[in-house]
Amino acid sequence: MSHILKLVFYFLCVQVAFAKSPKNIILFIGDGMGPTQITAARTVKGELALEKFNVSGYVLTHSTNKYITDSAAGATAFATGYKTYNGAISVHPETKKPLKTILEFAEEKGKSSGLIATSSVTHATPACFAAHVTSRSKQQDIAAQIAVSGVDVLIGGGLGYFLPRDKKGSKRSDKKDLLDKMQGYEFANSYAEFRKVATPEKLVALLETGHLHKAKDRKISLGMMTMKALNILSQNENGFFLMVEGSQIDWAGHDNKKKYLMTEMVDFDDAIGIAQKFAANNEETLVLVTADHETGGLALLGGSLAEKKVNLKFIDGHHTGVMVPVFAFGPGAEAFGGIQENHEIGKKMIGLFNSETN
Repeated sequence: MSHILKLVFYFLCVQVAFAKSPKNIILFIGDGMGPTQITAARTVKGELALEKFNVSGYVLTHSTNKYITDSAAGATAFATGYKTYNGAISVHPETKKPLKTILEFAEEKGKSSGLIATSSVTHATPACFAAHVTSRSKQQDIAAQIAVSGVDVLIGGGLGYFLPRDKKGSKRSDKKDLLDKMQGYEFANSYAEFRKVATPEKLVALLETGHLHKAKDRKISLGMMTMKALNILSQNENGFFLMVEGSQIDWAGHDNKKKYLMTEMVDFDDAIGIAQKFAANNEETLVLVTADHETGGLALLGGSLAEKKVNLKFIDGHHTGVMVPVFAFGPGAEAFGGIQENHEIGKKMIGLFNSETN
């Protein structure tokens, strides 16, 4: 089976070799975002940044052990180019050995790397790009691995997992101070400190002990986080990889909260617009937007374009197995059209970086 996987990986690398290789890749993951979420957001917002993307397709999301994936298996597919079991953080489904991530490939090529999430940075999706553990529940271990991963920009929540147990807000059971291990970074552990950050070489901005607040209550938008990361990462002449997660689109789906969902979707699309403008000016940047799965079985039953209103209904509060969209803009975008498995997204991104002419 491993021989077949190697052949598939080689085929995909050859496929993307014919596409122009980007120097930079920005991957947006709308956790729990399906076609209905996007359609509804377009009605509410009026026009989406996504409409400027010239390539689109659909992604199949099942994991190795479940028809309905979770975020850990879904993000592992994007991060490594391999499917795994639900709950796994970038480890092989059988051997449990680490699977190399695109962030690690990027760093090997001298590129900078960044992770942004509106959840804790130790949550399943961001964790898959910088850690390797057998269960997403091992957030203390995930934090320890992130601290030594070499990621250049880290923005989100989860400060508690980096603080020793005797510090206020700590979520650790040991005395490890992981921030001490992160040398050469500028730290911003509050929203006020974040606003003062200019363009250091490296940034760690852990803005809450746990998850960040909802978009409507958050003191900085996902777009502001994305802009800050791009300003820092683009200083590297070798390029960069950046993953941006709209984490709480999923939570709104689980809670069946329609207004919450639309606010998170608009916040997410605003951030996409910032990256798309950067890519349009830069011309060496590939921007991808996709989702790990859909959440809630959302249906759009009616609405008004003039009034920017939608009539939405959830069928439950769980993940579903429906295909999710993928949008691509910039050099290499043509490789991402059509229907594909989620791990093919990861393989193609890695293939584009590996085929890049230095």
